[in-house]
Amino acid sequence: MTHPFLDLPPLGAARFAAIEDRVARLLGTAHDVVITQGEALLPLEGAIRGTAGPGTVALNVITGPYGQTFGDWLRDCGATVHDLAVPFDEAVTAERVREAFAEHPEIGFVSLVHAEAATGNTNPVAEIGEVVKAHGALFYLDAVASVGAEPVLPDAWGVDLCVIGAQKALGGPAGVSAVSVSERAWARMAANPAAPRRSYLSLLDWKERWIDGGRRVLPHAPAQLEMLGLEACLERLEEAGPRKVMARHASAAAATRAGALALGGGLEPYVRAARDAAPVATTLRAPAGLDASELVARALATDPALPLAAGGGALAKEMIRVNHYGPAATRGVVRGALAALGTALAEKGRAIDPEGARRAAEDAWTA
Repeated sequence: MTHPFLDLPPLGAARFAAIEDRVARLLGTAHDVVITQGEALLPLEGAIRGTAGPGTVALNVITGPYGQTFGDWLRDCGATVHDLAVPFDEAVTAERVREAFAEHPEIGFVSLVHAEAATGNTNPVAEIGEVVKAHGALFYLDAVASVGAEPVLPDAWGVDLCVIGAQKALGGPAGVSAVSVSERAWARMAANPAAPRRSYLSLLDWKERWIDGGRRVLPHAPAQLEMLGLEACLERLEEAGPRKVMARHASAAAATRAGALALGGGLEPYVRAARDAAPVATTLRAPAGLDASELVARALATDPALPLAAGGGALAKEMIRVNHYGPAATRGVVRGALAALGTALAEKGRAIDPEGARRAAEDAWTA
């Protein structure tokens, strides 16, 4: 008995390299691109451990939980870390980064998350990149959530290590990711005695065994399903047109924000300024006196397929997240999420305006 996901023919080096080239085109980069066989935490950690060590002085920007994780990894590598933490309901500014360099001119590494799906904010990477470039620091960017939903341009922005994943706006599997690596970053890894070697975390192993050999012999058997899934995501994006897909994500974010404001019941955007709101997820602040996780549970009871979630950890009681990325960046999903949240609020005795929310969302999408 045949099955489309079993008995797959081997995926050869040429096809693997061709998929890497498609990722490079998506990012508009001339840097080396390495596809890693695992969830994006693999290259995120590998890139930090490859480039950071006891002599590294790092500026770690925290606008959500992943920024906190990067700081932990950097400290574990022996780096001196200066955290720049901003409230999760806003974005960091280039001026704040400039001030950090003025206070600590010895900073030689900057880590930043582009879009924080967990908190719903997005950071102005192009502006921050100008500041980082002016000080000659190595720039590390987590673009896992943002790729496909908004422009990600590592070369233009001066990003040395740019990590992406397939599972958010690209609408693909979680088990494959990629990182673009500049020549400066490779040189930093080669000079770092603590960089992982003979390890699944080692990007240098990939460079020596794959890139330096002309990408003719794969260092291990590729994960066919994940690679084919990534290839399909890239094909779909190319056929639809990246600008069109990004516009759809922006429309979903604008419609969700406008609809939530019009819905009433005390619901309001968690990220205060619309310019700081990420296109992949809209976070909402639960009304005073109501528990976000309870509201989400009630909303999901009306439709379990809706991409709704409560905030993680300490945010579980106050934050509601509408994850409108990939296939969920549609009018139908936005309408369904607003209607379900309206039902949950009404059951708690809150006055709501579902028709006003529907109209506001539609107007914002069209605009």
